[in-house]
Amino acid sequence: MYYILAFIDWQPHIEAFQIGSFGVRWYALLWAIGLIAAYFIVRKLYIHQGISLDKFDPLFLYCFLGILIGARLGHCLFYEPDYYLGSIQGVIEMFLPVKILPDGSWKYHGYAGLASHGGAIGCFLAMLIYSKRNYIRFMTVLDNVCIATPLTACCIRLGNLMNSEIIGRPTDVPWAFLFHTNDAMVNGAIVPRHPAQLYEALAYLLIFVLLVTVYWLRSRESIQNAKVGTGLYFGMCLTLIFAFRFFIEFIKKEQVDFEKEMMLDMGQLLSIPFILVGLYFVIRSIKTSKS
Repeated sequence: MYYILAFIDWQPHIEAFQIGSFGVRWYALLWAIGLIAAYFIVRKLYIHQGISLDKFDPLFLYCFLGILIGARLGHCLFYEPDYYLGSIQGVIEMFLPVKILPDGSWKYHGYAGLASHGGAIGCFLAMLIYSKRNYIRFMTVLDNVCIATPLTACCIRLGNLMNSEIIGRPTDVPWAFLFHTNDAMVNGAIVPRHPAQLYEALAYLLIFVLLVTVYWLRSRESIQNAKVGTGLYFGMCLTLIFAFRFFIEFIKKEQVDFEKEMMLDMGQLLSIPFILVGLYFVIRSIKTSKS
C-alpha cells in the first residue's frame, strides 16, 4: 500500500527560463553546465602538467561534437533501430532535431533520445582524432578528460531528472518520487518510483571526487607521479561509471519494449565491454608503475 504523503511529488517545470519566446530547458542547461565545468577542469589539468593551452583550445569542440553525435546515433541504433532506419523520415529525425508531422510539416523537437554508451564511443573517437592532429599522446588526453567526465555525467543525469525520464521501478521507499508522466503510470495511476537518475548523478559525483583525489594525492611530489598518460584515470572512469550503470539498471524501468524479454537489458549489455576495457587499463597501469 502506498502512502502518497511519504513520497516526493516531482513536477518541475521543464524550462529553466525563457528569453522572449525561446525557452531554455533544464536538460539543455545542465548539459551545458556539465560540459563547461569539464572544460575548465581539463584546462587546469593541462596547465598543471605544462601542456600548451594552444593545444587545449580545440579539445572542447572535438569532445562536444563527439559526445553529441555519438549519443544521438547510439540511442537511434541501439534502442530504436526499426524506427530510425525504417524510413526516410526516421533517418532525417535521427540527424536533425525535428519531428516530422503526419501532414508533412515539421516542428523543432530537440534530440529526444541520447545514449551515454554512444556518447562515450563518440567522445573516444573524437579524442583520438584530436590527439593525432595536435600531437599529444592519446592516453594523456584520455586520462585528463576522464578525470572530468563523471562530473559531466552527473549533470546530464540531473537533466534527465528534471525531464522526469529514465525513471526507476515502482517502490515504497520513503524517498521515492512521484513522476507525472505517462511512462510512470501503472494502469492509469501514478505510483512512487526509484529516482534512478538521482542515484546515478550522486554516484558520478562521488566518482569525480575520487578521481580528483587520486590525481591530487599522486601529484603532490611530481607530475610524473600522477601517472597521467598510463590509462589509470581512463580505466577507473570506465570501470566505476559502467559498473554502477550495470547494477542500477536492475531498478530502472525498461527504456524500450524489447528489453522486457531480456535477462540483461541493453544498457547492461553495452556496459560489460566498457567495464572490461576499464579493468584492463587499470591493471595495465598498476603493472607498468611496478616495473
